[in-house]
Amino acid sequence: MNMQHAFDQAIALTPTAEGKYTGSTSPAYANMVGPFGGVTAATALNGILQHPALLGEPVALTVNFCAALADGLFDVTARPVRTNRSTQHWVVEITQPDASGAPAMVMTATAMTAARRETWSVDDEPMPAVPAPDSVPDPTQLPQVEWVRRYQMRFIEGGIPADWDGGGSDSQTRLWMRESVPRALDFCSLTALADVFFPRAWLRRATRVPVGTVSMTVYFHAGAAPLAELGQGWVLGQARAQAFRNGFFDQAALLWSEGGHLLASSHQVVYYKT
Repeated sequence: MNMQHAFDQAIALTPTAEGKYTGSTSPAYANMVGPFGGVTAATALNGILQHPALLGEPVALTVNFCAALADGLFDVTARPVRTNRSTQHWVVEITQPDASGAPAMVMTATAMTAARRETWSVDDEPMPAVPAPDSVPDPTQLPQVEWVRRYQMRFIEGGIPADWDGGGSDSQTRLWMRESVPRALDFCSLTALADVFFPRAWLRRATRVPVGTVSMTVYFHAGAAPLAELGQGWVLGQARAQAFRNGFFDQAALLWSEGGHLLASSHQVVYYKT
């Protein structure tokens, strides 16, 4: 009997009505506070992908983290707010009961799906020249949180600082990444991969500080068929920040296939405490 992949278990949703689901946090994706944000974002997207009214495929997803999910059950609501001939706009909410038992918002999201069609296409952001995944060693140290064990990460540059001495000078990371237990790439797992990068503030400062993603957007440049063709291959990720100021920094990320095709780009805003 084939066992369900840990990622599929983590994003699994049980329908309770049209566009309404229940889910549960997974210990396999535990973070410092609550679950790994990438798997929460993927869960929100999964609510859209399971909706019977879905038109097309994901093009953009924006997730706003209002609070950390507590361990246990949660509710997801996904609803199309406007459907045009080839595009569809969505609102997603994740709630958990508060101390009084009333639903409390922990995440809101918006998304756009579309019926993709063949057009003139080009990648204007070429994949950088980097060593092949097999020539890059596994890291000797990684953050000691459970979700990190779900991924293979091979850092080409900008790995976890060897010395937390405040001597950081750059915020760019490049790494090869994929599921530690092989799983074919799809929209949900690509969403999670866009959030794999450790906090840019840690790299830029070589100092551990409390951080938390506030808002994250993923733009999908590949459709379902091209993603399926990639199978269980490696994805090259690149991330860097543009500014750290007044308790928040941004992160811009790009994800390419081994063949050099841009799969997704991502932007997020992260809270940090000095």
